[in-house]
Amino acid sequence: MSIDLSTISKLADLQSVRSKWRHNSQTIALVPTMGALHEGHLSLVKLARTVANKVIVSVFVNPKQFGQGEDLDQYPRDLSADLNKLKTIGVDLVYAPDASQIYPQGFSTNISVTGISEGLCGASRPHFFGGVATVVTKLLLHCTPDIALFGEKDYQQLLVIRRLVIDLDLPVDVMSGPIVRENDGLARSSRNIYLSKTDRQTAPLLHKGLLETRARLQKGAPMIKAAQQTIELLSRAGFQLDYFELCDANTLAPLKQYKGQPARLLIAATLGRTRLIDNIAVIG
Repeated sequence: MSIDLSTISKLADLQSVRSKWRHNSQTIALVPTMGALHEGHLSLVKLARTVANKVIVSVFVNPKQFGQGEDLDQYPRDLSADLNKLKTIGVDLVYAPDASQIYPQGFSTNISVTGISEGLCGASRPHFFGGVATVVTKLLLHCTPDIALFGEKDYQQLLVIRRLVIDLDLPVDVMSGPIVRENDGLARSSRNIYLSKTDRQTAPLLHKGLLETRARLQKGAPMIKAAQQTIELLSRAGFQLDYFELCDANTLAPLKQYKGQPARLLIAATLGRTRLIDNIAVIG
């Protein structure tokens, strides 16, 4: 059965709808996305439906989080396909602003979250988290949700946003959803469409390597030894490693060894022309 789904591109129209919801004491959840929706996004939407009366999904490809030579122009965009995926799972409104709504003429503000943003992806993509923090702040101010939901696949991004919300006293609860994987373990990502057929067969080794490294850590091996076999495996398979780190799960401070503390294994590597990231919790 086809369901009408309201799509709004102008802030004034969004504010009008939002005011009606607030007048009726409706709670609001926001799922920010850049479109090209997959099961990972949809799982967040389904979770949002359980924690709020109204659910907004934003669709905006944020130019501020793409660096020179990255895939801004090639990033997959298909709003019609995204809407079709959202129609049957309980979304009340899709906010799809154009760039002028988010970055109007003369816009000159950038929000920087230092510390937690500086290692891992922040080291190789120094522009990235400033762009994320700025656009998320704008979307939170536009939508004024009670709850905003983000996936754990982008784990560093999740912690940056949590820090942002705490530091700026933003009146929103940040909720996370678990990584959604293909049957072979590959984390769902909009960029997986860039993988060639051969690379798609190789890509699950990233998750396999995380699992094997975690097992060695849990047996007491220091990170440098636990990761060695995985690094060699990935190198032979054609991955170009960006980082592979064991970190404190709350601060992302690097850890040399797992000693039962909350920890996370995080990895980023390029396969062919596709940059892949993944992470898993390390639990004793």
